This record gives sequence, C-alpha cells and structure tokens, in this order.
Amino acid sequence: MSEARQFETIDARQLESLRVFHEVARALTSNLDLDAVLRTIVRTMEEFFGPEQWSLLIVDEEAQELYCALAAGANDEEWRNIRIKMNEGIAGRVAAIGQPLVIADIGADPMWSRYAADHPDLNLQSIASLPIRHGNRTLGVLQLHNSKLNLLPDSSMAFLRVLCDYAAIALHNAAQVKLIHDLSITDDCTGLFNARYLYTSIEEEIAALSDPQVRPIQPQFSLLFMDLDHFKSINDTHGHLVGSRLLSEIGSLIKRILGPQHVGFRYGGDEFVALLRGLDKATATELALNLREKLNEMRFLTAQDLSLTMTASLGLATYPEDGDNMHAIIRSADAMMYQAKAGGRDRLEVANPDAPSAFPKPKTSRHS
Repeated sequence: MSEARQFETIDARQLESLRVFHEVARALTSNLDLDAVLRTIVRTMEEFFGPEQWSLLIVDEEAQELYCALAAGANDEEWRNIRIKMNEGIAGRVAAIGQPLVIADIGADPMWSRYAADHPDLNLQSIASLPIRHGNRTLGVLQLHNSKLNLLPDSSMAFLRVLCDYAAIALHNAAQVKLIHDLSITDDCTGLFNARYLYTSIEEEIAALSDPQVRPIQPQFSLLFMDLDHFKSINDTHGHLVGSRLLSEIGSLIKRILGPQHVGFRYGGDEFVALLRGLDKATATELALNLREKLNEMRFLTAQDLSLTMTASLGLATYPEDGDNMHAIIRSADAMMYQAKAGGRDRLEVANPDAPSAFPKPKTSRHS
C-alpha cells in the first residue's frame, strides 16, 4: 500500500470515529431519556463490533445486583429476566473489581476454555466485558460475546472504552435527573410525596383506568385522608422539633403499612393522604382500619426518651362511585375525614354514595 493510500485509510477511519463520537455526544446532550441514549450507544457498538450476543447490565446498588437494561442475541429473553450478584459470573466479577475482562480467543485460554465447556449454551468464542464507571463507582457492565476481537485492531478496545464512558455519563445524568425530580415531589420532613404530586398521581391513575388498552376488569381506586388528632398540643408541649420528628415517624409507619403497591402523601401540616391503587371500598376499609390500629398501638420517639401516643381521624372514598374526577374524589374523602373529626375523632368514616347528605360541609373548601 502506498503512503498516500495508507494516509487515506487512516483519515477515513478517523473521520468515521469522529462521526460516531459526534452522534453519541449529540444523543447525550439532546435527550434525557436514558433508554434512548443507551440504545444509541449500543447501536454504535453493534455496528463496529458485530457481537453475536451482547448485554448492558446496570448495578442495583441497594440489592448489590446487576439487572439487564438492554440485550440482544440468542438468549435475550433469558437475559432480560436475570439478576446477577456482584462477584458472580463474568459480569458480576467485572462489576465488583471495576476492571475489564477481554479474552479474544477462548480456546487459547485454559481457564476460560473450561468455563465455556461448563456453559455450552453460551457458545463462547470471545468475551469483552467492560465496567461502566463514573468516578469511583461502577454503574454497570457492557458485555459482548463473540465479536471476533482477534481480527480487530488494538484501537478497537480503546473505542469500546469510550462508548462505556459515554454510557457512564448517560447513567449518571439519569440518576441526577431522577434525584432532582424526587426532591421536587417529596416532603422533606416525612419522606412521603407532597401534595403537588398527589394531584398528578390521581390524574395519572384516572387516565390509566380510563385507557381501553390497560383498563382492568374493575377500574377503581380508593383515597384515604388522615388528620392527626390534637397534634397542636404536641408542638405546644414539646416544641416544633419534637413535632417534626413525630411526623417523620408517622410518615415511616404509613409507608410501611401501605407497602410498595400504594402511595402515601403529606398533604400539609398534620394531614396525610393515601392513594390505594386497585382497592375497592371493602378492601380499602380493611387497610385503613389496620393503619388506624397500628397508629394507636405505636409509641413514638422512644429513642428521645419520650413515649408519645397518637390517634387520627380518617376519611375514605372510592373512585368512581364517590367521585368520578380528581376534585370530586378528593372532596369526598376530605368530607369523610371532617365527619370523623366531628364524630369524636379516632375513627374512620367511609363515603356512601347513597347518602350524600352525610357529607359535612367545612367552612371553606380546599378542593373546588
């Protein structure tokens, strides 16, 4: 090859690399959708390396496991459901040590030859498993099987590491966006969601139940309002700091009783709301009574050498029978809570669409 021809080839490669880097960088800066950005990165990886199988795994730091975000190849369905412990298998080991594992020819490596023989379903010929790292943290692992690495130039691995760096930026950005979003919808004191997010959640729930493609057999949910009884006396006796700590412990209790299926909100002051997804009136009533019982039994702030007790007035309404839109269902549950307070507190009142006159009218409505 002539010197001029050689330079032309090098220039063509460099231009193609620059084009790819530009495409991925543009995806990172113009799109906050993590899935879209990662798909751009792995599409680029597929074009350059042509693996028979690949997977992009993300670290679940709380569970200390890897789960599959994207995958393609012979076992893609299996990959999508897999959870890999840190230090387990190839990806788990790479995630744990934060160092890449590249074996260009499995047959030439005795240890990995044995591994391939023990896992014939993988049909391993080569492995490239690279950590996706941001700072000192491993956020995920990019894993390629059978990419004919022995036929690729040395610069290819540097290029693959750059793609991993891009993926790390995308994962880090997505985590920061989620953190900012969570902070904007979360109540600082209790850790529950705030009132603004309550309205959004109810609207989303109604929209989902109204969608003919996802509409369940019984499209319903229940809304529970809860107002603490005589909470002002806690602040007056022990001070606002103790009052805030008490609200925090009550928020934790609500979250624990509701579990992951339902959602708790601090509506304001000493008032809470629970969105009980999919629950009809009877089932929601059972859960509400359980919450009231657990609240009555619990002794709060024992770590501060206090043993405070608390009761609450609760009101329950069910969509759509007690209100067929967001404002109507909130008014119904709120009215039931006022009825519980008027009836002596420490009780649950449940809306009855056949007896609307039972709804007391507060002096001013917050839900017009």
